[in-house]
Amino acid sequence: MTYQHILFSLESGIARITLNRPDRLNSFNVDMHMELREAIARTREGGARALLLTGAGRGFCAGQDLADRNVSADAAPVDLGYTIETYYRPLILSLRALEMPVICAVNGVAAGAGASIALACDIVLAARSASFIQAFCKLGLVPDAGGTWALPRLVGNARAMGLAMLGDKLSAEQAESWGLIWKCLDDDKLMADAERLAVHFSTAPTKGLARTKQAIYASGGNTLEQQLDLERDCQRELGFGPDYREGVAAFMEKRSPSFTGK
Repeated sequence: MTYQHILFSLESGIARITLNRPDRLNSFNVDMHMELREAIARTREGGARALLLTGAGRGFCAGQDLADRNVSADAAPVDLGYTIETYYRPLILSLRALEMPVICAVNGVAAGAGASIALACDIVLAARSASFIQAFCKLGLVPDAGGTWALPRLVGNARAMGLAMLGDKLSAEQAESWGLIWKCLDDDKLMADAERLAVHFSTAPTKGLARTKQAIYASGGNTLEQQLDLERDCQRELGFGPDYREGVAAFMEKRSPSFTGK
């Protein structure tokens, strides 16, 4: 497939996706949604062991491209629920369902659905100049693309309410201190650190990491008993796998492991 709105590559176990509408701060239109869906499918089916997502230019993603819709006073009302159901819901669920670490390198502003998409990734790095903005309240809308699910879980209800209802810009440094993201980095170090993480994950025990993310994401809706059962089931599956045996052997033999990811 020839991409017009994203860049995609898959090599050495690493899939790389760059949102590539820099003149529109990488905001989403229908075509970019469809290209990203296809690239994620290629990531899932192409043997990747890590995905690195970032944006081109001076922003990560400004969310929905409002110019992609006609919302003028004389136009028919727009069914935003259709947009969520058709495009954003499958995007967020597909990122979460990938059985590999998903790294997001936020290189600039992440606003609206762009912030939600970043927070749907497993490990989020941000440039020091980057920022996160829940811009929905300025349009009379609710945070979408999973925003109302992610925010309270990451920063608690009080901060989630403030971010969602005020729409204030949150700096990358503050996002790190609040626990919204994993790490804030100097701008010139962002992509190098993101690449190092991707290379690390490309040789890691991928199946074990996939079950780790599954268990952590499930914990919010599970009782302690249910979570203990899930941990038991994960350990049973992984204990029969080759990476567990290789990890133990490497530890005993004092050498670096060679994981297959299976």
